Amino acid sequence: MGPITLTLLLAGTTTIALLIVGTPLAWWLAFTKSRAKPVIEAITALPLVLPPTVLGFYLLILMSPTAPLGGFWLNLTGTTLTFSFIGLVVASMLYSLPFMVQPLQAAFEGIGKAPLEAAAMLRASPLDAFITVAIPAAARGYLTAIVLTFAHTIGEFGVVLMVGGNIPGRTKVISIAIYEHVERINYAEAHMLSGGLLAFSFVVLLFVYTVNRRYPVRVG
Repeated sequence: MGPITLTLLLAGTTTIALLIVGTPLAWWLAFTKSRAKPVIEAITALPLVLPPTVLGFYLLILMSPTAPLGGFWLNLTGTTLTFSFIGLVVASMLYSLPFMVQPLQAAFEGIGKAPLEAAAMLRASPLDAFITVAIPAAARGYLTAIVLTFAHTIGEFGVVLMVGGNIPGRTKVISIAIYEHVERINYAEAHMLSGGLLAFSFVVLLFVYTVNRRYPVRVG
């Protein structure tokens, strides 16, 4: 599996997994009155300010076969979390977490509780109200979260290098391939991959800003 295919697979898997994990977390953060909310928000936002190598270093320790988590996974599957695709997914989920949670939290806060209360008055269950009312109303937030998470995962370098290394077909993603080409003074290949990432990043941001401007949030 080449770096481009592996990168797309990693970004897609990470985005789907974060949709599942990030939705309830964003919902809780949007409406909770718990005193722990600022702490959870700070933890969620840590990857935005923490150097990727720092996060990657601690994940490498946490996932090592001698650590509880890494040892459990080794006993369960016979494989290590470090230097594996599954390890990259776990690391990418943590590194891209704020890009999924923050847009969803803002979207849920924009909706408010009034539409859900109205659905409850019509005898809709909480789950039914969430699926039929909250999710459609938060569609723009979901779109932004999915696009940004996917794009951010594609551009990862420090975290994936620390956790996954540079194993062709298993952990060698586009950013690692670019670094390898530069080390070998193969600037033509580095230019090609870097230019592709640059164009992709620009298109993603242009798309998000265009959607946000054309379809503003309407509360109420």
